[in-house]
Amino acid sequence: MIFHSLLLNKPFSSTIHTHTHSNLLKLCNLSNTLFQTKQVHAFALIHGFLPHSISLCASLILQYATFGNLTASLLLFQRTSLHSRSAFLWNTLIRANSIARVFDGFHTYNRMVRAGVKPDDHTFPFVLKCCSDFERVEKGKEVHGVVFKLGFDRDVFVGNTLLMFYGNCGFFADAMKVFDEMPERDKVSWNTVIGLCSLNGFYYKALWFLREMVAEASGFKPDLVTVVSVLPICAETEDEVMARLVHCYALKVGLVGCHVKIGNALVDAYGKCGNEKASKRVFDEMDDRNVVSWNAVMTSFSFRGLYKDAFHVFRLMIEAGMLPNSVTVSSMLPVLTELGLLRLGREVHGLCLRFGIESDIFIANSLIDMYAKSGYSGVASAVFNKMIDRNTVSWNAMVANFAQNRLEFAAIELVRRMQANGETPNTVTFTNVLPACGRLRFLHVGKEIHAKIIRMGWFSDLFVSNALTDMYSKCGHLHLARNVFNISIKDEVSYNMLIMGYSQTSDCLESLNLFSEMILSGMVPDIVSFMGAISACANLASIKQGKEIHGLLVRQHFHTHLFVANSLLDLYTKCGRIDLASKVFDSIEYKDTVSWNTMILGYGMLGELDTAINLFEAMKEDGVDYDSVSFIAVLSACSHGGLIEKGRKYFIMMQDLNIEPTQMHYACMVDLLGRAGLMEEAADLIRGLSIEADANIWGAMLGACRIHGNVELGCWAAEHLFELKPQHCGYYILLSNMYAEAERWDEANKVRELMKSRGAKKNPGCSWVQIGDQVHAFLVGEKIESLDNGFLLSECC
Repeated sequence: MIFHSLLLNKPFSSTIHTHTHSNLLKLCNLSNTLFQTKQVHAFALIHGFLPHSISLCASLILQYATFGNLTASLLLFQRTSLHSRSAFLWNTLIRANSIARVFDGFHTYNRMVRAGVKPDDHTFPFVLKCCSDFERVEKGKEVHGVVFKLGFDRDVFVGNTLLMFYGNCGFFADAMKVFDEMPERDKVSWNTVIGLCSLNGFYYKALWFLREMVAEASGFKPDLVTVVSVLPICAETEDEVMARLVHCYALKVGLVGCHVKIGNALVDAYGKCGNEKASKRVFDEMDDRNVVSWNAVMTSFSFRGLYKDAFHVFRLMIEAGMLPNSVTVSSMLPVLTELGLLRLGREVHGLCLRFGIESDIFIANSLIDMYAKSGYSGVASAVFNKMIDRNTVSWNAMVANFAQNRLEFAAIELVRRMQANGETPNTVTFTNVLPACGRLRFLHVGKEIHAKIIRMGWFSDLFVSNALTDMYSKCGHLHLARNVFNISIKDEVSYNMLIMGYSQTSDCLESLNLFSEMILSGMVPDIVSFMGAISACANLASIKQGKEIHGLLVRQHFHTHLFVANSLLDLYTKCGRIDLASKVFDSIEYKDTVSWNTMILGYGMLGELDTAINLFEAMKEDGVDYDSVSFIAVLSACSHGGLIEKGRKYFIMMQDLNIEPTQMHYACMVDLLGRAGLMEEAADLIRGLSIEADANIWGAMLGACRIHGNVELGCWAAEHLFELKPQHCGYYILLSNMYAEAERWDEANKVRELMKSRGAKKNPGCSWVQIGDQVHAFLVGEKIESLDNGFLLSECC
C-alpha cells in the first residue's frame, strides 16, 4: 500500500507518477490521519494538480475538516476558488465547517451570495443543516424564503433538510407543513417524519406514517433507519404486537443479525413491553454485541423491577470483558440501591474513580441518589460538592437527599441556593421540597413555594398539587388543603391525603364523605384509604359504618393486611366491641407491637384489667418487643385497678429496657399513686422530675386530689394547670368544686371569677346519632330539622 510505504520511509516507486487524477482522489479519501492528508496535499502540489483541480481541492478541504484543521481547508479554498465560478467549492467549505462542528456565523454563505455566486440545490441542504445544528431559527427561515423564491422547494433533498431543520428546532407543526407540501418524497422523507413524530411523543401518528409509507404508490420498503425509528415507539407504547411485526419484517429482509442497532432496539422494545424472555432471547442470539446491547438488556430487566436479573446481566458483562460506560453505571446504581447492595454500589463508585468517569453528570447524579436513599446524606453531599457541572437533576437529587434524610432546613435552603445559581426549579424540585415544609410546619415558606408554582404554571401538575395538599394538611390548615384539592386534577393519592387528614381532626365526617365520593367517582380505595376511613369511624364511634367498611375490606382481601387489621382493632376497641376486636386480633398471623398495644389499651379501657395485664405478659412470650406505648397501656391498667406494686415493677422494667419515660408515663404513675391515696409520694415524684411536668401530669395530680379531698396539693397542681392551659375550663371547675366540698366558699367563688375573667368557657355537649347511612351531630337543645315524625316512626317500626 502507498501509505504503508510512506510510513516506512520508502521512496515512491515510479508507478506512483503514473497515477491518474482519479486515483489521487481515491488516495485522498483513503487517508486515515492528518499526516497522510498532508502527504496527499504535498503530492498534488508537486505534480501540479493544485490549485487547478477543483475536485481534488474539495476532497482535501473535507479531509482537513475531518481532522479539525480548518485553517488548511480555508487556505485551499482561497487559492482554488479563483479557478471556479460555480457554487461547488463554496458548498464544500460550508460543509467542512459543519463537519468540524465550527459555527462561522454564516460568513461563508453570506460571502458567497455577495460574490454573486448563485446557490444551487446542494447549497441549501448544507446551510440548513448548519441552522439546525446551531439552532439558528431566524436564519433558517430566511434561507427557507430564498429556497422558495429560487424554486428549490420542489427539490426532495432540500425538502428533507427543511423537514429536519424545523423538527430539530422544535417547530413540529412547521415540519409537518413542509412534509405535507413536498411534491416528491423519498425514503429519507418518510424516515425523517417518523423519527420526528417519535421524538415529539406522537407515537400513534408515527405508526400512521409508517403505514402510509408502505401504502404509497412508489411502494417504499422500510429500511434499517425505519426499523430503528419504529422499535422505540413500540417500546414507549408497550405495543408488543407491533414490535413482533417489525421483528418479523426485519428477519424477512435480512436486517437482523447484520446490524447491531436493530438487535439493540429489539432488546429494548421487548423489555419495555414486559416480555423479558423475548428480550433476553434476542440478546442471546446477537452475533455482535456492544455496550449498548448490554445496557439495553439490563434496562429491560430493571424497567420491570427485576433488579436481581439486571444485576446478573451486569456481572456477565464484566466477565465478558465489556467495559461499562456512563449509561451502564448510571443504570446500574439505582438497581443496587433497590437491592440494598450499598457495598457493591461503593465498589462501582470505586470503578468510576479508577476509570476517571466519576465526574460524568449522569453517574454523579446516580451516586447522589444511591447514597441519599441508603441514608448516607454526607457522602451524597460530598459527591455533589465535587461536581464540576450540575444540571437540574443534580440539584433535585440533593433536595431529595436532604428531605428524605430529615434535613428539612437544608432542603429548603438548597432550593434557594439552586435559584441563586441560575437553575430553575421544576415539578420534581417542588414535590421534594414541599414535604419538608409540611414536616417543619413552615406554612409561610410553603405558601411562597405555592406562589412560585402558580407563576411558573406548574399548578396543573398532579404530583405538585398532591404535594401542596399534603403540605397544607400537615401544617394543620385543612381548609387550604381542600381548596387546592377542589381545583386540581385528582387521583387516589389526592383523596387519601384528605381522608387521612380529616380522620385525625374533629371533622371526621368529612373523611367518610370523601371516602364515599372517591368510590362514586370510580376510583378503587387502597390500604391508605381504608385506614383513614376506619380511623374516622373509630373517632366517631360509628360501629355500623365501620362494619360496612370491614365487609368491603374482606371482599377486596385487604383485611389481612397488618396496618388495616390494626386500624380495625382500634375501631372495635373504641366502640366497646372488644369481642370483635379479639376476633380480628386472633386472625392476625404476624402481630406487631401496635396490635398488642391496641388490645391492652382496649381491655384496660373496659375495666378488664387482668386480661390487659395477661396480654402484656403474653406479648413478651410471643417475641414482640415492648415500646413506649406498651408501658403507657399497662401502667394505665394498673392505675385503674389500683395495682401499685405491679405498676412500680413495670415502670422499673421500662427503664431497664432503656425506654426513656415520657410525660405520659409519669402521668400514669402519678395517677396510680394518687388513686391509691399516696399523695405525698405522687407529689415527690413530680418534684423529682428532670423534665418540666406538662398538663397531663398536673391533671392526674389534680384528679387524685379531688378524689381524696387534698385541697392544698390540689391548689398547687391547679396553679400550674392555669399557667399551662388558661383556657381549659375543666381545671377551674374541678378546683372550685373541691373548695365547695371543703366549704371554702370564698375560694370557690374566686376560682369561678378567675375562670370568667380569662374567658374560659365550658364547651357544650355534642352527640352523634346514626340514622340510616348518615351520622348527624347536634348540641344540647338542637334538633335535626330535616327529619319529620313520620320518618322517626318508620325507623322505630
